[in-house]
Amino acid sequence: MSSVSTPPLAIVDEGIPNAAGRRRNERTTKIRGVRAGFWVYMGLGVVAVSAIFPYYWSFLIGSGDSSTINNPNMSWIPGGNFIENAISVMRDPAVNFWLALWNSIFSSTIIAASVVIFSTLAGWAFAKLKFKGGTWLLAFVVATMAVPMQLGVVPLYILFADLGWTGNIGAIIVPALTSAFGVFWMTQYIGQAVPDELIEAARVDGASQLRTFWTVGVVAARPAAAMLFLFTFVGAWNQFFWPFIVLDRQSPTLPVALSLLQANYFVDYSIVLAGVLLATIPLILLFVFAGKQLVSGIMAGAVKG
Repeated sequence: MSSVSTPPLAIVDEGIPNAAGRRRNERTTKIRGVRAGFWVYMGLGVVAVSAIFPYYWSFLIGSGDSSTINNPNMSWIPGGNFIENAISVMRDPAVNFWLALWNSIFSSTIIAASVVIFSTLAGWAFAKLKFKGGTWLLAFVVATMAVPMQLGVVPLYILFADLGWTGNIGAIIVPALTSAFGVFWMTQYIGQAVPDELIEAARVDGASQLRTFWTVGVVAARPAAAMLFLFTFVGAWNQFFWPFIVLDRQSPTLPVALSLLQANYFVDYSIVLAGVLLATIPLILLFVFAGKQLVSGIMAGAVKG
């Protein structure tokens, strides 16, 4: 009786990602070999200036005084009052800046982490687990993105009022723990980034479904998960409509708190725009420290074979 020799699992396990890696490196080399022309740099310059100008304008007004915005001969050189205006925002008892800052950081972090976890799990199930009705269920999840949030505000508020959660930070966290966009995003990425052969090799090696997900799916989905975390964090940080409705003025998030700067009869826009810049600084720091993951996630999606 002749025996058929099978290649060791390690060879099967390593060969697939190495082949995919070689294809990815070839595509990356081709992309890097293309030189951008003059008009490309010109277009990028226009986009960069358009993105930076609103921040400069806010800093220009925020570093002035109450008469700066109405001055027809306003200088384009920033003034020296930004720190003074920022301190005024922080010390304003109506704004409660530090509590609002903590509420925004806490709620945005919990929401972003939860969306990444649940979306990765659901994306793995939709992309790599075959079950009856999976396609229709994914279509239903995607279709929910077409329903505007405003339609559910009244019943959602009644629900949290009955639970006694109005004015509680949990009222803005719980409805945002999952995201239809996050599920779709991770489903598409995992479906293309993880070869079925690699999953089969892990199962032949005796790995359970959970271990396969952890050692294969999570590792492959890290770039997409990093991007999803950043986008979700920014969206939760900038959320205004629902927190304005469900939270009281004693425990607001930062966008709601800053809106109180315009509640007076006289609005000092130098103070308002100084507060807007203060609320933007944490997001800028986040992108500075997480920018490498963001770029790697974009490149991984661009050159994936």
